Amino acid sequence: MTPSIFRESIPDYEHIPLYVYLERAAGQWPDKVAIIDGDKRVTYAELLAQAQSFAIGLVGMGVQKGDRVALFAPNCAEFASVFFGVLMTGAIITTLNPSYRELEVAHQLNDSGPSILVTHSALEEVITLASPLVSGIRETISIGGVLPGAKTFEDVIASASGMLPEVEIDPDNDIAALPYSSGTTGLTKGVMLSHFNIGANVQQMNNRDEIASFRHEDVGILFLPMYHIYGMFFLIASIAAGSTTTLMARFDMEDFLGIIERDRVTILPMAPPVILGLAAYPSLAERDLSSLRWTLVAAAPSSKELQRRGSEMLGCTVIQAYGMTELSPVSHYDYAEDDLIEYGSVGTPFADTEARVVDIEDGVTELPLGEEGELLVRGPQVMKGYYRNPEATAEAITPDGWLHTGDIVRMNSDGRIWITDRKKELIKFKGFQVPPAELEGILLEHPDVADACVIGKPDDEAGEVPKAFVVAANDNADADDIIEFVKGKVANYKRISEVEFVDEIPKNPSGKILRRILRDKELANSGSRGAWFS
Repeated sequence: MTPSIFRESIPDYEHIPLYVYLERAAGQWPDKVAIIDGDKRVTYAELLAQAQSFAIGLVGMGVQKGDRVALFAPNCAEFASVFFGVLMTGAIITTLNPSYRELEVAHQLNDSGPSILVTHSALEEVITLASPLVSGIRETISIGGVLPGAKTFEDVIASASGMLPEVEIDPDNDIAALPYSSGTTGLTKGVMLSHFNIGANVQQMNNRDEIASFRHEDVGILFLPMYHIYGMFFLIASIAAGSTTTLMARFDMEDFLGIIERDRVTILPMAPPVILGLAAYPSLAERDLSSLRWTLVAAAPSSKELQRRGSEMLGCTVIQAYGMTELSPVSHYDYAEDDLIEYGSVGTPFADTEARVVDIEDGVTELPLGEEGELLVRGPQVMKGYYRNPEATAEAITPDGWLHTGDIVRMNSDGRIWITDRKKELIKFKGFQVPPAELEGILLEHPDVADACVIGKPDDEAGEVPKAFVVAANDNADADDIIEFVKGKVANYKRISEVEFVDEIPKNPSGKILRRILRDKELANSGSRGAWFS
């Protein structure tokens, strides 16, 4: 049966602690493989037992409900055990980016205030440098090896004894996870996500009679970092469905394709740079990707051309979705059904999710359909707020529960949205607003362009003019040719003024372009403050 374009309300959400999903899966499918980590296979029964033992060990260290426990590790099987184990104690888990340097680590640890730090031994150097800058951590637990002065994950599991004390969880109000927002401007902020925020989003994902949902028989590949809400949510939704997740600690194209073949992966979540990498892979047609059922591209907008190209290369539908850490993370999601998908769009709202498009300047006036403005979202997945930051919370969430996303979109009568750009990243050319993402999508259509980023370059006459940083796909790439290519597709005020070739476009681990890095570079070269600090 073909689903309606508008998703029906979920009549009876379960308000449960997140670890109940693991308990249920282990009860129903104890011998089913939950996690594949290289040669390691962890069944649901084993994962639950490890999480429970780890929770008992944490309680023995004095961890109580509401305490924070920090997890600083790349993707690994132990990540899942620690994650659910922390939640079983009633504590809050805050996850750190394993590519952080010491100052970034120190900021998040000092801001979130954990009493226990769980870290991977591969991160010993940065932890050693960060430790003098951090206070309040009583115990450190190491994964993957021994760290000086730390207990090992295996020691904590092995020494756990007795029963886990019962902890009363209020799913609607008790915080489960404290991931930190991407921090493309300023210092990162802790995003308070309750058990029900994430659990509601899991139910919105899984309680659908659609192709692009999780099924018990699915195998998903997760190279997206689990510290980030995208990977974290994928893991939880997979466990709630009783499916299997195969992990990669870091992305490597050859390993990635080999794992898809070896484990017969059916679900592939990714970001646009991976599609670009696949397009450049010389022998992709020789690889067996026939197991793939559907693919999701999120974390950054993708042009409809790139999305179509990905679908053709992979032999399965590539859909787009929209979300952010503050949305637990999904608010909009497209269909994989042939008669419902809209290439270039990030889809329609999840069940029980409302969306409005408002004036960019005043943030209040609702705009007619089709006009570009800021997206506001309201639903059960909207965060509780920013940790210890009521001012930022008040700026982000209106008194009646609407979250300001900061993203510029247009919406049609079906509720579909198209992402134009970030509000704070719009280029202002003589009063016209130029969305960089639109120009980047056009640049990626050029056969000699492998990747691209557009910023506003300070200009005395115009205020700002669009400048493109381009990664060449081959030796034929020519700046003038690329400028002329874009010129033929856009209004005069959107024309690219300059192309600079670079080796790579800076991005965060979830695939979002870090335009501020290239802006800072341009600002340093120009010596101008101009319109950068509007």
